[in-house]
Amino acid sequence: MNNGNNNNSNLDAEDDDYIPYIPIKQRRLEKLHKYATQRRVTEQSDNNIDEDEDDIIVAGPKASVSLLDQTVQQKLANAIPEKTEEEKRIEEEKRIEEAQARHKALVSVQESAMGLKYMDPIKTSWKPPHYIRNLTEVDHQAVRDKYHILIEGEDPVPPIRHFQDMKLPEPILKYLKEKNIEKPSPIQIQGLPVALTGRDMIGIAFTGSGKTLTFSLPLVMFALEAEVRLPLSQGEGPIGMIICPSRELARQTFDGLNDMAHALTKGGDYPELRSLLCIGGINMRDQQDAFQKGIHMVVATPGRLMDLLNKKKFNLDNCKFLCMDEADRMIDMGFEEDVRNIMSYFKSQRQTLLFSATMPKKIQDFALSALVKPMVVNVGRAGAANLDVIQEVEYVKQDAKMVYLLECLQKTPPPVLVFAENKNDVDDIHEYFLLKGVETVAIHGGKTQEEREYAIQSFKDYKKDVLVATDVASKGLDFPEIKHVINFDMPKEIEDYVHRIGRTGRSGKTGVATTFINQHCSEQIRLDLKHLLREAKQRIPPFLAAMEDPSEKYGSLTGGCSFCGGLGHRINDCPKLEQQRKQQMNSMMSSSRDAGGGF
Repeated sequence: MNNGNNNNSNLDAEDDDYIPYIPIKQRRLEKLHKYATQRRVTEQSDNNIDEDEDDIIVAGPKASVSLLDQTVQQKLANAIPEKTEEEKRIEEEKRIEEAQARHKALVSVQESAMGLKYMDPIKTSWKPPHYIRNLTEVDHQAVRDKYHILIEGEDPVPPIRHFQDMKLPEPILKYLKEKNIEKPSPIQIQGLPVALTGRDMIGIAFTGSGKTLTFSLPLVMFALEAEVRLPLSQGEGPIGMIICPSRELARQTFDGLNDMAHALTKGGDYPELRSLLCIGGINMRDQQDAFQKGIHMVVATPGRLMDLLNKKKFNLDNCKFLCMDEADRMIDMGFEEDVRNIMSYFKSQRQTLLFSATMPKKIQDFALSALVKPMVVNVGRAGAANLDVIQEVEYVKQDAKMVYLLECLQKTPPPVLVFAENKNDVDDIHEYFLLKGVETVAIHGGKTQEEREYAIQSFKDYKKDVLVATDVASKGLDFPEIKHVINFDMPKEIEDYVHRIGRTGRSGKTGVATTFINQHCSEQIRLDLKHLLREAKQRIPPFLAAMEDPSEKYGSLTGGCSFCGGLGHRINDCPKLEQQRKQQMNSMMSSSRDAGGGF
């Protein structure tokens, strides 16, 4: 009994603190009732306000008018002027550009973690001749103006107009003459001195302008100097490296390095320089000699290079030179993380060169994060078409393309290069040409490396008249004598179009580019093409000229899209940016499913 009384007394003592349970539905009703009561009180107070407006608070958090109503009243009083459509569009573009600029810097993980930043460029032993250094900056600028060279950056390096003044070895000068390279092209006039000085560089020039020599020749010179000072032994090297987006471009660059190295060995008392080619589809054992004696130069595609570095086949401890050819295409193709991982294998500062024909401002800004006091050397607008190419655009229905393709072959003598967007079209065109008795070869990503190399070599040796290819053959490959490029279909991006037609009209020669277009092409790409033709002073066909042009609505589209470089649209309408967003979303969705977050 006592125990029971004690329990009762405890409950009585806790009665004052006891809070009864209230159902959720009842709590919601009470909260709504409270809000309604407050609103009625507010409305009554509004009705009883004196007519003396000095005491009325009409703006701010204590105002009796809602924020939305305040905004409307201010707009009516012109306190917030209404923005024009043009101002709204510019603001939207700035927001998109700022969002795109939030990429991680293109540096190694270790350098980023340590906050390591190099302040001064690499020093080399090369200097311009004394008499060129004594010229004033006005004299140097006169040379740049003559060859339409634009530069940006601190302490500009003077341009040099003759190979003899670049202090190149006699065998190299002889090699250039044998290749009919009598004098430097505009990109070489400024780019070679910049690279030889050790400066980081972004090089932009139209296709066929000699960019490859601008970065491969300095690499040969640096490798030669390093070998003369202290010969490499097994397990050492490379001194420098060139990364390319495709196997064919890597093979072409590798052959060029070997030719210069052989010219040095054959033409004078110079040591042997060894190069290594790292691409998929080849047997690395065939290059075992380079591994055993030490590697001076490496040419690679990102995937195979990452594989060899992970397996520790060689290291980048002594590598002081890095060039990315077609750099913007490499980043677009999804190699950005691979390149950043490759940079983590460097043990010290390196000279970094980035080259391309199409380098939009977005890629330039991104690239600058990896460079030290870089010079930007620009010959013509980034993404502009080669003016030596006659561009012909023709409306061809989808089912009539194949027959009309055969007619187009009659425009010029061979060799002719035909581009198609997908592998199936390449195979169909190849088979059709063979049935019609045309000597044809074809390449695309689905063929083996042996098939691809056979096709390229037989076409270069003039054993075949026509090469049918996907865009794998459009980036940087040098076919000096191509008379005619035919686009069986218009690519999805204007940059790919510029690269495709750049396979002809090289080294100052004139070429023809014929492009089939119809309603299957997106409106944006047709507008970009229209503006590109106008810029190059080419004939604009009636079906493009009749298109509604946004520039007529919004004013000038000068500069075009800052993301992809297309002239016919702005960044807020960029199809490439939209495609990138879709890819990112798909990647996030697949990652979520892989992590078990799917349904």
